Amino acid sequence: MTTASVDVDTARRDYAALVDRGLSLDITRGKPSPQQLDLADGLLTLPGDGATKAEDGTDVRNYGGLKGLPELRRIFAGPLQVPAEQLLAAGNSSLELMHDAVVQALLSKLPGAERRWADEPTLKFLAPVPGYDRHFALTERFGIELVPVPMTDQGPDMDAVETLVAEDAAVKGIWCVPKYSNPTGVTFSDDVVKRLATMTTAAPDFRIFWDNAYAVHHLTDDEPALADILALATEAGNADRVFVFGSTSKITYAGAGVGFFGASEANLAWWIGNIGKRTIGPDKVNQLRHAHFLKDEDGVRAHMRKHAEIIGPKFEAVDRILTEELSDLASWTKPTGGYFVSLTVPEGTAKEVVRLAKEAGVALTPAGATHPYGDDPADAVIRIAPTFPKLAEVEEAVRALAVCVRLAVAQRG
Repeated sequence: MTTASVDVDTARRDYAALVDRGLSLDITRGKPSPQQLDLADGLLTLPGDGATKAEDGTDVRNYGGLKGLPELRRIFAGPLQVPAEQLLAAGNSSLELMHDAVVQALLSKLPGAERRWADEPTLKFLAPVPGYDRHFALTERFGIELVPVPMTDQGPDMDAVETLVAEDAAVKGIWCVPKYSNPTGVTFSDDVVKRLATMTTAAPDFRIFWDNAYAVHHLTDDEPALADILALATEAGNADRVFVFGSTSKITYAGAGVGFFGASEANLAWWIGNIGKRTIGPDKVNQLRHAHFLKDEDGVRAHMRKHAEIIGPKFEAVDRILTEELSDLASWTKPTGGYFVSLTVPEGTAKEVVRLAKEAGVALTPAGATHPYGDDPADAVIRIAPTFPKLAEVEEAVRALAVCVRLAVAQRG
């Protein structure tokens, strides 16, 4: 990227005009729009009067069933690449399941572990950057040190990852969003997935937190294939290495979906043995209505095509406007799925861009949120979340963002 010069007087005039418009726009978080949520309103009449039994005869109104309903687990076994018998359906939040996984590892020995994580003198997680701020915040909460590793256009820099996990037994995990990564939109290459599954780790209880949040969230018909990490790890004798997470949060209702946890048989037994102390079972009524609504894997795909019709034009608008306004100053990702665009502005200007945008009435995700501890050393990455606002609002917000970038660059000189 070659950075062009910007006339400061022109940039200031454009920004003053922007402020005078009194905008109130928000592209901070990757939430489904109301139109997307409307697609799942059929859930509100399901499972229907008298529909109280799962396919195995379970009365969904009652206690029990820690693994969740088999019919729903079967629907998502393919998309999440976990055998249905090794996939657990839970409550509405996959982030909650990730939190549980960390907490349970702190409090009880994982399969293969020498001791509880809470008894370790030091705990570290690898954090591919740019990455997902909620992953970072979760591990930061428990005092786990986050070690940044660069993201490439193939996934995490595996030379760095392999060196770190082989040399340091304190490195207990890595955060991964393997398909349409947050925020870059990268899908991990076959080579990256294989290396993650087969690499040598100093910690016998090293875990890959495989947050496959966007497994079916395609924007185009060009759907990249993702290698099956659980199968590859199992084949390599590392079956216990992988924790798979997913949910219907951006498929049906974000606040009333179903979260999934997939793992080896040993990990699943460890998990159920622990969560059985805090719950007698998930919301199986919600699981049943999801199974009736989505029906099968083809039903999920058909439903997600409707999502793409709504949000695809918003991503196209982001790319078009950035091309028109910032091709000489910045670079950005062009994802074919997921929920985000990652904008890279000239080094040392991201925080100022976000500040200028806020003063002009445009809310952006804080600069640095894509890095551990909110610290982007280059101060260059800004995450754009175009899904929630209306198309016209997305266009207006991105044009305003461009004005702020040009002023920040001009003032830097």
